[in-house]
Amino acid sequence: MVTDKQVLDALRGVTHPENKRNLVELGMVREVSVEDKKATLTLVLPFMDAPIKDDLVHAVEERVTGLDTALQVKVNLAEMSQQERAAFMTASEGGPRPAQSASRVAHVIAVLSGKGGVGKSSVAALLAVTLRRQGKRVGVLDADITGPSIPKMFGLHQPPPTGPMGILPARTETGIEVMSINLLLPSEDEAVVWRGPLISKVIKQFWADVVWGDLDYLIVDLPPGTSDASLTVMQSIPLSGIVLVTSPQDLAGMVVRKAAHMAQRLGAPILGLVENMSYAVCPKCGVQIEVFGPSQAMQTATQLGVTLSGRLPLDPEFARLCDAGKVEKYAAESFEPIAKQVVERVPPEKTMPVFPGR
Repeated sequence: MVTDKQVLDALRGVTHPENKRNLVELGMVREVSVEDKKATLTLVLPFMDAPIKDDLVHAVEERVTGLDTALQVKVNLAEMSQQERAAFMTASEGGPRPAQSASRVAHVIAVLSGKGGVGKSSVAALLAVTLRRQGKRVGVLDADITGPSIPKMFGLHQPPPTGPMGILPARTETGIEVMSINLLLPSEDEAVVWRGPLISKVIKQFWADVVWGDLDYLIVDLPPGTSDASLTVMQSIPLSGIVLVTSPQDLAGMVVRKAAHMAQRLGAPILGLVENMSYAVCPKCGVQIEVFGPSQAMQTATQLGVTLSGRLPLDPEFARLCDAGKVEKYAAESFEPIAKQVVERVPPEKTMPVFPGR
């Protein structure tokens, strides 16, 4: 009689046509059961609408039937979670790199805006600074390859050092680890004129080939939009969640809803929505002035079914410190409750370590 183990072992002989590794190694086989000449198993796909889905099902049925022609085979289908998909992508590319053995990241939080110019990098920097002040070990991965601003905000201008295991992130005055393409360019004013596949490759290298060490939080500053770069992060990195950033204009709200729908489609948890540049405070009378019109934050959050984490004002002092590379000196009292709420919504279970199996 065919056993569960025999079925599982047989499926090690089914190779994924795109990455040449077997389905069991890739974590695509679950819940194998054989009873009364009927074999049942679940085939887990990165996406339910994967174009090779039918080919994989046929290959699985053929392989299992080869154990016993009288065996009935039922293949159920399921879709991977965002973290499972990230593990799948890592395995597809040949497993962990040398730098990954020296890294262990507890939680990865991506900051996404959908639209440019709403202060996404500002929110990413403030989140990193606030968490660092709480004594957390924090890193920032600048995934905005064509518009990097993180190094300038933190006053970083020198190339990052290298070690025997790979590239070491640059370190800010307070000990935040940072990696950005701007740290690797001959001049920080040089343009990065690359197509999507190359940008995606660099983002993967920033995750896999940088020795991040032990971090409590890695903040990923995503580029605006829903194109290759954001897709790469959501498919290749095990995210604990996403923070959405918008501004008061209805146009910004419309675009951030697109970004939110992408995140939801890919199974990435949305930790909250932050409305930036919500108002300015008159320095003489203290009145709040809605420079860009009435806030749309609550309406947008309600439409998306997410939490409104908070609203941030326009602050000339923040802009001045960012321009001077001294964002870590910003008081950031208005951001502390936002960071607290974001962290509280991070799933209690840690993401998989950078190096699986450690």
